[in-house]
Amino acid sequence: MNVNKLTVVGAGTMGQGIAYTAAASGFEVMLFDNQAEQLDKAKGFMEGRLKRDEERGRLKESKERVLSRVSLFSNLAKAASDADFVIEAVPEILSVKLDVFKTLDEVCRSTTVLATNTSTMSPTEIGAGTNRPDRTIAMHFFNPVHRMKLVEIVRGLDTSNETYNLARTVAQEMGKETVEVNEFPGFITSRINCLVGNEAMVMLQEGVASAKDIDKALRLGLNYPMGPLELVDLVGLDVRLRNMQYLHEKLGEKFKPAPLLEKYVKSGRLGRKSGEGFYKYDE
Repeated sequence: MNVNKLTVVGAGTMGQGIAYTAAASGFEVMLFDNQAEQLDKAKGFMEGRLKRDEERGRLKESKERVLSRVSLFSNLAKAASDADFVIEAVPEILSVKLDVFKTLDEVCRSTTVLATNTSTMSPTEIGAGTNRPDRTIAMHFFNPVHRMKLVEIVRGLDTSNETYNLARTVAQEMGKETVEVNEFPGFITSRINCLVGNEAMVMLQEGVASAKDIDKALRLGLNYPMGPLELVDLVGLDVRLRNMQYLHEKLGEKFKPAPLLEKYVKSGRLGRKSGEGFYKYDE
């Protein structure tokens, strides 16, 4: 099976990044979101990203050609009914993902593969709510999608070899390296990343060092490309809190969210997207 038409569900940070990377790689992309404002933001992001990539010589074709392959939809059935492959990128809330997959199962062709861009959750549980658990899989992309090379591909209990191979091919055609993961909460990267980030927050609330110095120590002393608190600001503190809560529920006390994280989320300090997290950002 060849994948030509790819639907992305959710036009937030991850969805718009996946849509952009897919379109720049030659896929015809249908991007869905139920909020018109979010679709406008996604369009602006892609136009800006294309302009920068064109200026830097990173595009294989004109930005107009890439944009011509992207269609925006506020109706999920219209966005997904003709897709060969769907990547869901809605918030990390299981009930929301289950509702999306139920609808996709109803409106997509029986041959269409449904992938979830979850960083922690079970593709088995998500696929069980459909009539195609064998054609359900997790593809964990990383932010920013156009720059980060890895995609974790996570099999559910019933995921077929054909589905896995197709997901790997799609990722590779988007210029990504892949790793195969047998399903377990948090996969590989999220488990490690959540532990490191959470310990950094605990040290910050204990007064061990400033956020700036904690990040500097891990960048220069452990060769991290980005400090753990900088990374949480990029990902979004609300996203990280949901991940921690899910892992705490599934894997126990070592994943209990730092009180400081919960406090910051309640105060609206969500990181770069809100203008303030562990650092302050200009508009």
